Parts: sequence; structure tokens; C-alpha cells
Amino acid sequence: MVADLSQLVKAYDVRGVVPDQWDETLAELFGAAFVRVTGATAIVTGHDMRPSSPGLSAAFARGAAAQGVDVTEIGLCSTDQLYYASGALDLPGAMFTASHNPAQYNGIKLCRAGAAPVGQDTGLSEIRELVERWSDEGAPAPAATTGTITQRESLSDYAAHLRSLVDLTSIRHLKVVVDAGNGMGGHTVPTVFSGLPLDLVPMYFELDGTFPNHEANPLDPANLVDLQHRVRAESADLGIAFDGDADRCFVVDEQGDPVSPSAITALVASRELARHGGKGTIIHNLITSWSVPEVVKENGGTPVRTRVGHSFIKAEMAKSGAIFGGEHSAHYYFADFWNADTGMLAALHVLAALGGQEGPLSSLVSQYDRYVGSGEINSTVADQADRLAAIRETYGTRDDVTLDDLDGLTITSADWWFNVRPSNTEPLLRLNAEARDEQTMTKVRDEVLGIIRA
Repeated sequence: MVADLSQLVKAYDVRGVVPDQWDETLAELFGAAFVRVTGATAIVTGHDMRPSSPGLSAAFARGAAAQGVDVTEIGLCSTDQLYYASGALDLPGAMFTASHNPAQYNGIKLCRAGAAPVGQDTGLSEIRELVERWSDEGAPAPAATTGTITQRESLSDYAAHLRSLVDLTSIRHLKVVVDAGNGMGGHTVPTVFSGLPLDLVPMYFELDGTFPNHEANPLDPANLVDLQHRVRAESADLGIAFDGDADRCFVVDEQGDPVSPSAITALVASRELARHGGKGTIIHNLITSWSVPEVVKENGGTPVRTRVGHSFIKAEMAKSGAIFGGEHSAHYYFADFWNADTGMLAALHVLAALGGQEGPLSSLVSQYDRYVGSGEINSTVADQADRLAAIRETYGTRDDVTLDDLDGLTITSADWWFNVRPSNTEPLLRLNAEARDEQTMTKVRDEVLGIIRA
């Protein structure tokens, strides 16, 4: 096929519709290009439960092996399970998944040895150039000796590593509802949770890449409704939802109310700081709540604010030696997990924190959830730069605010802040606002939306 790689290769990964935008022939070229760019002599691959994933993953392995590289296939896995394999085996890795996207999509998340990310500035643009050239001119010549392709089980080692990082042996018995959304959480949760003092109520654990029950995207409140109802019906202590490739986790409390990812970030940060003697750097993106840097400082740590996006978080973690990082999108990054993101490890921290005291989750997280946020609100606009300029003009002359341009435009006052940043791939502006009370947040949110949508 003649591929339009400008639509397929994103800032951090490869993602598109199968077979319309890419297929196994193209996946084979990606395998060859990946080993050329990384200089690897061996790699590890894994895939999610989507119907197209096994074929695409196998084609990628063939392309890599044809270049003389040995391939270890771990088969069905979550994205963080692939990161575990990349870290533990010290090999570059390729994960076949389209995360929370609908069934017709698939993609590749790539990393260097030790789960170091591969993005546009760290090899992905070079991979794209090779695939474009080869799709036009023909596949590259094979190596004199073809590499081997072998299978390896990694789920039990992955689970053991995670459980070595969080002590759950002495927690009180908890009842937890887990919604896997027919994604890879249904594969990993039974092994990771095995033997723990938990009464597990599984929802949608059947691996089904057509997502028959709801989209595997818990960031959309509509996809949490089933979990919320079940938590209340079961009188459970909490609920946990994973996205399609199970690298993100979302939490609801015993009343079925969502717990903000910022509150989870603050909770886990306090635990990681305690584990490191009350010292350490914690990374948070600029969309997370004011609560996060406050809690970090209160627990002896140093907060560092970054742009949105896993490549920025991981780069800053490596640069600063941070012990933990969190994002508003429920990605959680751990130094003890090769700076990679793992929703499962964050979930274990929540279980340990809740089970280590007698109160309900709503009371526990209230100390970490101190402000009122709008959530992310997307607006389609004709001219992103024009609307950002209008916002800057409106607020820039005020003496009671500060402006910064770390990622989009952030305006901060004593009682509220908001950030507006453009989408890189769509004609959207994304607004996040927060204030000390609901009335102020609503007023600020509506004022800014009025300018954006004028």
C-alpha cells in the first residue's frame, strides 16, 4: 500500500485505521526501520487484544528479524508490561496497541532499551523517513543471517516486580470493583491481584478488541457509569477502571464518585516521598491541581512543573532524578519502573493507602483534593493563534495575574488559574481551569470559553 505517514506517525507513537491507513506489509517495514534507527541487536515485542494486533506484531517481528535482529515476543500484554520487559531485559521494545481508540485503530508504542521513549525528536521521525522510502522503493535488503523469533512469558515476573515495590501484606480486607473495559486489564489484574486480601469484583475482563460494552477510555465520564453503579450496588470500598492497554488507571470512591488524577498523583507522591525518607523530586504537568505541588512540599519533596505529554515527563524525570511523576490524564511514572508509566503500580499504591487505615476512600483523598477544577474542555476553533492572542489581550494588562507560555498560555491569580493550549493534531483549544471554590471556577471557565468561542 502507498501510505500517508503524515497521518499515521504521531508525535509519540504510530496510530491509524487498519487496513485503510496501514497493514502488515507496512508493519514489517516499521520493524526493519526500528532496528536500523536504534542500532539494536535484539528487541522485545508485545500486543494487545485487538483483532489486528497479533498479525501486525508478527509482521513487525519478521521485518526486524530479516535485518539480523533477535526478537523476543511476549505476546498478549499491557503497555506497562511491555515497558517492564524492555527494562528487565534491557532491550528496545515495540507495543502494538491503539490504547483507548475504537476497534478499527491500531498502533505502535516504541521505546529504546530500559523503556526510554521514542518520539519525533528521539528517533520516530527517522523511522518514518525510512518507512516512506522503502514503501516507495521496496523493502531493504535482508541481513546475511536472519535473526531468531522466540516467545517468552513475562506476566508473572511483571506482577512480582510491581508487588515488590508496594507492601500490601498487612492491609485490611478490601472489596474492589475493577472495570477492564474488555482491555488488557482483564489479562494483568488477575495475576497482579492474586493472593492479596482483596474481594475482587471483575467487570468486562473478557479480552475483546471490539469493545462491546463501552469504549476503554475512562477519561470520558460516560465510560465510568457502569463502574460507578457497580461500586454502589456491591457496597465496595472503591472502583478502578483501566484503559484499553491498561497503562492508565482511574479511581472512584466508595460512593461511586470519581477521584481526580491530581488527587491520586498527590497521594502517591506522598507515599513515594515517605519511602525515600521525605526527600525527592516529583514531576507534575502544568494541568495538575495546585494540590500536587502543595502536598509535595508538605512532605519534604521538590515539585517540578512540566509540559503535558509523556516524553516531556520522562525526559524531566531522567534529567532531575525524580522518584515519581503524574499527569492529569491518569498517567503515573515511577523511577522504580524505568521512569515509565504504569497505572497498575498507581492502583497498588491506592489499595495500600486505603487498606492501611480505617476510613473510607472519600475521606482519605479529601486531603489531596483541595480545589475545584473544570476538567479539560475542548473547543473547535478556526484559528488557534487568534483566540490565544485574544485571551492574552484580555488578561495581559491586569496587575493581579501572571502569564506564562510553558505549554499554551497559563494565566494565574491568587484564587484561580487556567491554561489554554492548542491541539497538535486537530483545530482545537483545550481549556483547564481551577479555583478555590465552585463559583469562582465557573465564572473564570465561562469567561474564557466566551473568548475562545467568540
